[in-house]
Amino acid sequence: MANTFNSNYPSVDDLRNLAKRRIPKFAFEYLDGGCNDDVSLCRNTSDIRKVQLQPRYLRNYGTSNIKTSILGMEFDAPVGVAPVGLQGLIWPNAPAILAKAAFNHKIPFILSSVTTMNIEKATELTEGNAWFQLYNPVNDLIRDNIIDRAEAAGCPVLVLLCDVPTFGYRPRDFRNGLALPPKMTLANMLQILSKPSWALNTLIQGQPSFETLKPYTPEGLNLRQLGAFMDKTFSGRLNEEAIKPIRDKWKGKLVLKGVASLQDTEDAIRMGFDGIIVSNHGGRQLDAAQSTIQSLQEISAKYGQQIEIMMDSGLRSGPDIARALACGAKFTFMGRPFLYGVAALGDKGGEHTIGMMKTQFKQVMDQLCCERIEDLPKHLINPS
Repeated sequence: MANTFNSNYPSVDDLRNLAKRRIPKFAFEYLDGGCNDDVSLCRNTSDIRKVQLQPRYLRNYGTSNIKTSILGMEFDAPVGVAPVGLQGLIWPNAPAILAKAAFNHKIPFILSSVTTMNIEKATELTEGNAWFQLYNPVNDLIRDNIIDRAEAAGCPVLVLLCDVPTFGYRPRDFRNGLALPPKMTLANMLQILSKPSWALNTLIQGQPSFETLKPYTPEGLNLRQLGAFMDKTFSGRLNEEAIKPIRDKWKGKLVLKGVASLQDTEDAIRMGFDGIIVSNHGGRQLDAAQSTIQSLQEISAKYGQQIEIMMDSGLRSGPDIARALACGAKFTFMGRPFLYGVAALGDKGGEHTIGMMKTQFKQVMDQLCCERIEDLPKHLINPS
């Protein structure tokens, strides 16, 4: 284990508990919560944990190799940093911390359109290896300019988000004033004063804002006007008509994130996507949604040989990564676990959490006596 590992926090639950103590309640609840009653949020992880793997102890076994490739690129582990909005709200400079850690560990980092670091900085920190997730603008000129910036910065992969046709109904965010339009309440101010480390770092780094979108945002907007502008400018809706000009313009790899059905997978293949990320937005959009592991198993069984299939939502550990790969994913992404790590441990949180995931996953591979990631499906115990 790398010397960045803090043995006092050897699990995501440990990091989550420390994060809860270190950051304001409104920031923690924005990160931690799902939509409506958190049914989908909880089901994602609980269904993943039902997947069982069988070891093969007496076979002729060498050593496991956790390196893998996806979309023609090689990585040191089959897990990457998922796009998350407003990362700087969780911990100041969080996206930069995670981008640098991902680059050091040779895993992918996906920058969200609505996070607090711009495309140019992300690709600088990752030496041109950051993927970019596009929250599709209504305005074609803005869309094309953002794509041009991603191409100029050297992003190898453009990720289109399809699972936000509307904002999720998130009761915590409404209570905390973090829904659009956002507002800062007296209660939130008191929470900030009770977390001096977070407050001081935020003061040093500056108030978080949508850095990639700054060139398109009119100056002088108050918070309510900014919320209205974002709602009007970025609809989040995708269909074949909206996708075609993006596919025609973008010359790199194109991935569709938020896929949860056989029908959308079939359409993604027909439209020329290079890969999909099976996801339900971490349980933040539809509380009646099928769990991601269930969607993954259905999709990979039918289309696993036709398109590169990745997955996020609900993964919390190295064993969870192994479960997803055994069920047909070629790669996985995590959002909350890495941000728990940064909120808990600051600048060291990214390195700690990524290193921990790699170590946990390697232990599972060794325990299963599985040398190659592509052999994990052979260890899947199918329910009767």
